[in-house]
Amino acid sequence: MNPQLDVSRARFNMIEQQIRPWDVLDQDVLDLLDVIRREEFVPPAHRQLAFSDLEIPLRAVGGALAAGARMWAPRLEARVLQELAVKHHDAVLEIGTGSGYFAALLAHRARSVTSVEIDAGLKAFAEENLRRAGVGNVRVVEGDGARGFGADSYDVIVLTGSTPVLPEAFVEQLRPHGRLFAVVGDAPAMAARLLTKAADGQCSTVTLFETDLAPLLNAAQPPRFRF
Repeated sequence: MNPQLDVSRARFNMIEQQIRPWDVLDQDVLDLLDVIRREEFVPPAHRQLAFSDLEIPLRAVGGALAAGARMWAPRLEARVLQELAVKHHDAVLEIGTGSGYFAALLAHRARSVTSVEIDAGLKAFAEENLRRAGVGNVRVVEGDGARGFGADSYDVIVLTGSTPVLPEAFVEQLRPHGRLFAVVGDAPAMAARLLTKAADGQCSTVTLFETDLAPLLNAAQPPRFRF
């Protein structure tokens, strides 16, 4: 049996059985899944799971398991990409690079992507994956972006780990007409939210779905009552 045919069939099944049923109907998003090959961003030890409906643990360069780091499930990747409606003139900030796969999806639709990764090993792993895939408009920065990053503003901001509360810094970094995706709350009651900033700076938020996602390292915490 031709291994290439097996990969093509697995990708087709992923799209038709996992992603379309999750209300991902944007054909441009679906087509992009054939352009950016997910299996090439998965750690070799888990490559057979590249098209499975699960979060894949990430091992950085040298095989060390990055604490809590996992690739999103394919349906979440596609759904978030669709909801963000990234445009070719957009500047994107991603918090949590992981394998670099979602950064590659964003980069294919955006002008530029700045992706912040706190784990040095994962930063190197993602950079190699992006280089091999020929993605040239992603800048991976080592740093802690859980509560905002730098002084630049962006059209799109994505947090790939959850946060108990959304830091105001991210809202301030969002440009007019910008979109921000974050999973907010504590396990097991987390909400995937899309925040949109209008031209006048007013923000509106919609809850897209409920989910449970590992938190960003050093994620902002709400005030806790103490005796």
